[in-house]
Amino acid sequence: MGPAADRPPQFRYGAVFLLTLTVVVFVIAAPSADWSRAVTLAIEGAALVVAVATARERERVRYRRALVLGVIIIVLIVGIATGTISQGPTAALLALLTAAVPVVIVRGLVRLLREQGVTAQAVAGALAIYLSIGLVFAWIISFITHLDSTRYFAQHTNGTDGDRVYFSFTVMTTTGFGDFSPATPAGHALAVIEMLTGQLYLVTVIGLLIGNFAAGRKAHETSAAPNDASTPRSSPIATRS
Repeated sequence: MGPAADRPPQFRYGAVFLLTLTVVVFVIAAPSADWSRAVTLAIEGAALVVAVATARERERVRYRRALVLGVIIIVLIVGIATGTISQGPTAALLALLTAAVPVVIVRGLVRLLREQGVTAQAVAGALAIYLSIGLVFAWIISFITHLDSTRYFAQHTNGTDGDRVYFSFTVMTTTGFGDFSPATPAGHALAVIEMLTGQLYLVTVIGLLIGNFAAGRKAHETSAAPNDASTPRSSPIATRS
């Protein structure tokens, strides 16, 4: 076994997926306030730290980067919670932080697929990327609402943080309940980009991973099953001399 600094990453993408899912549910359920945005950044930051800690670099490099990132995130959390950082920059920070998660995951995910094939951790990493895409679009919408005086939604409102996350995922999944719809051409274009991104990602990346994961499990079960044809059987009738 090599030195501790060269130990391979553990690929904890299941944890990243659960943290990202927690962000989605929390933002939708929580009120729009400085404290809730600070909590959101804390959870999203934790997801990024876990992703960095399981990246493909050497252990010492991974942990050093995770430590530095954690300190920066703590400073940002304090700034958001105290109102020092306003809502516009907060949305931009959340967009950058969330977008960094897929960037970090992809590198390790490729290595995981090459070394171990399609595993549960690989599927979890792909799903974490999918959720991150929806959140990034939500933060972009939030940033736009603080730049443009025009109401983003045709319902004459900019919505809350939860409304924008909810809207983002109804667009990305092409559910389209109709309770929120973009009012501007820029909003229409952004919605189309998100719809195409979400559907193409589901059909190609998620579809292929789930299919290969299921096929791999079936092949493993088949190879592990005893081969009755090759198993010698003793005759119930004793031979006589």
